[in-house]
Amino acid sequence: ISILGAMVGMLLMGFSINMLTLFGMILAIGLVVDDAIVVVENTERNMIQFGLSAKAAAKRAMDEVSGPVIAVVLVLNAVFIPVAFLGGITGALYKQFAITIALSMLFSGIVALTLSPALAVLLIKAKHGEKKGFYKWFDDNMDRVTNRYVGGVKWVMHHWKLAMGGFVLVILATAWLFKVLPTAFVPAEDQGYLFVPYFLPDAASLDRTSALGSRVAELARQQPAVENVTQVDGYSLIDSQNKTNFGLLFVSLKGYEDRQEPGMQADDVIAALRKETAGFQEGLVMPLNPPSIPGLGVTAGFQIWVEQRGGGTFNDLAAVVDRIIAKAKTRPELAGVNSTIRANGQQLLVDVDRDKAELLGVAVQDAYNTLQTMFGSLYVNQFPKDSRLYQVVLQAEPQYRMTPEDIGRFYVKNRDGDMVPLSALVTPKFVVGPDLATRFNNYPAIAINGAPAPGVSSGVALEAIRQVVEEEMPPGYGYDWAGEAREQVSSGSTSAIAFMFGLIFVFLILAAQYESWSLPVGVMMAVPFAILGALIAIALRGTDNDLYFQIGLLTLVGLAAKNAILIVEFAVELNRKEGMSYFDAATEAARLRLRPILMTSFAFILGLVPLAIASGASANSRHSIGTGVIGGSLAATVIAVFFIPMFYWLLSSASQKFFGKTALDQKETERQEPETATQAQAGKGEQP
Repeated sequence: ISILGAMVGMLLMGFSINMLTLFGMILAIGLVVDDAIVVVENTERNMIQFGLSAKAAAKRAMDEVSGPVIAVVLVLNAVFIPVAFLGGITGALYKQFAITIALSMLFSGIVALTLSPALAVLLIKAKHGEKKGFYKWFDDNMDRVTNRYVGGVKWVMHHWKLAMGGFVLVILATAWLFKVLPTAFVPAEDQGYLFVPYFLPDAASLDRTSALGSRVAELARQQPAVENVTQVDGYSLIDSQNKTNFGLLFVSLKGYEDRQEPGMQADDVIAALRKETAGFQEGLVMPLNPPSIPGLGVTAGFQIWVEQRGGGTFNDLAAVVDRIIAKAKTRPELAGVNSTIRANGQQLLVDVDRDKAELLGVAVQDAYNTLQTMFGSLYVNQFPKDSRLYQVVLQAEPQYRMTPEDIGRFYVKNRDGDMVPLSALVTPKFVVGPDLATRFNNYPAIAINGAPAPGVSSGVALEAIRQVVEEEMPPGYGYDWAGEAREQVSSGSTSAIAFMFGLIFVFLILAAQYESWSLPVGVMMAVPFAILGALIAIALRGTDNDLYFQIGLLTLVGLAAKNAILIVEFAVELNRKEGMSYFDAATEAARLRLRPILMTSFAFILGLVPLAIASGASANSRHSIGTGVIGGSLAATVIAVFFIPMFYWLLSSASQKFFGKTALDQKETERQEPETATQAQAGKGEQP
């Protein structure tokens, strides 16, 4: 019901079924059952512990868990809703995920408060007699685990100084892992195809380019993972220009189901092609992955533009870029670093002598048109034939336009109708210059393209190329990022803002819920355990701290807070309504809430296992979010639950010592005073 409600909300908001919303739904499936589990488990516990009927047990359960359920829903929505308002592409990615989770949790809370208790009354039956078989074995072991857990909680509380020292180490370890773990914007994915651009020295003929392309295509076809290769000569993928010395291969890989063996993934094919083409003398070959998000650049990897901001010639700019590329090729973190722009390419400058043209009666436009038609090409028209449409293009045969002297083979008609050789009007000469002059941010600029070396994260690669550029770049020059690299550099602050917003809003929601500033701190202190667990998990697996992992961290904030809320809420009630000390209330709440915490957490974790072991399309994204959230959930479930009672005990005791009664304590006292007075008056009235 919750997922259906979320999908209706997504439809109304104009969302589509895409990878991010599907990720959100997968996480939501594990989250939405949590509230119902809490209600049903507490109903059954009341039936067994107090011998109540199903209806009475459900009513008592709702009195006990309505607060925690509402708090959990508010906390998770407080985590996700603020990040939906972030701007940029990072904000757009967060929004798709966040709104899906928020809608699911909203409907989950409504269902847990209305439908779940009703279904519990109908479906849960009073159990008579002693359990046997597996159920008895499970309950006995669960009781044993609970007793040991409570013993562990008491040990932690008795050794609270040592435990707080451990908590400080958790925070320090979390900060250290954030600093040392490699970063990325989004993980590179095996999308089932590759780009293999190749290029020769400037002014190389199309025949030479085609020969190199055919050689590379044959090497690609020999790879066991490759299914088909398409060759396009004369086109530069990087700058989208038609150039005779550039070419491109589209390499289609076999289906994912046929590439399960090691060495059959896209990265393996790229590494193999780089190794086999590294020694080519005739040209450079750059096998590349397509971008993980269509539209963010032409290929995966990085693109950095070196800008000439202080004036100078394009040759000066090209010389600076050449030095940067030469230095970058010595860095082991980088691979395939190069630029498609050359300023020393040989060019044929054809200058029409206008004075001679006037003297010979030839229109300058006619001379240029003849040069264009014979040495370039001229589109005439098109005609249909055999149900197909053909173009008519005028162009001289290749053997008649091979050298500058061939210009003398062609003639142009003058005003008198006489044929004048072009060589009488044209003076050809070879010059050196750029084949394409590019600009970026309105400055003359040249793009440098590259990719991380195998086993190196994109964050490390970006830092390496940044260092090289800043070392080799003289005064008067600057640089800027483009494509995925630009988004990765800018996403760091966005993700930090999203995380801080989540923590702040969770704290404010809990402060309003408890009418206390100390209890929310105790709940929030469970979050570092979850984050540390997530960081350790991705470190062990070798994945990067990327956008999908950071989205998972937001989920962990809510999950860790949920476990703490279940314990703290019960401890507060036991202290205020039953008069238990903070210490006893904390340990008793831990005992009562261990089972639902384990049930909800492991239901959520098991729901994420398919993400962590996924293969095929978008597998790396699923690994990133699944591995991190599973690691964080385990830490929040197995480790943090020993510390949460201690946090409640210490903060409540300190709050009472320094500030006296909290607002809720005062309200509870005021509520109980009239009841006590009424009971006293009733007792006096009964005396003779």
